[in-house]
Amino acid sequence: MVRVAQFGIVLGALGFVLLVMGLFPGVVGRPPTPGVGLVQLVMILGGFGMVVMSALLYVKFTYYTTVASNLAQQIGSRLGLTGIVFASMCGLADVLGFGSNGAITAGDVVIGQLQIAGIIGSFFISSIGVLLYTLAGDPDVP
Repeated sequence: MVRVAQFGIVLGALGFVLLVMGLFPGVVGRPPTPGVGLVQLVMILGGFGMVVMSALLYVKFTYYTTVASNLAQQIGSRLGLTGIVFASMCGLADVLGFGSNGAITAGDVVIGQLQIAGIIGSFFISSIGVLLYTLAGDPDVP
């Protein structure tokens, strides 16, 4: 089970690198553009998703390997993963066609203030879910 926890660490590091590359494209030598591109948005969402999933993997296989998940932990894990889904829906709303900016014109991705608030709020919900999963368990119970 130690290998799975180590895989969680590697997945988290890769997710953090993708998240930083999506937020700050100048880190890898790309010139910054005035807007947010589709690839940049997908990297931000994918990187944060990998960070959340790796945190859940690491906590499960480090502290609670022999213990079945209780109800609060199951709620926390589902809350963390639901936050990722909501962040993806908010971020890709215009790309998928149900956003307030309508269809994409000339390949430009327009991200409005409500979309940014939805993404940040969903990230916050995911983080609370991971914290709930971590703190709600009792590792001493066999």
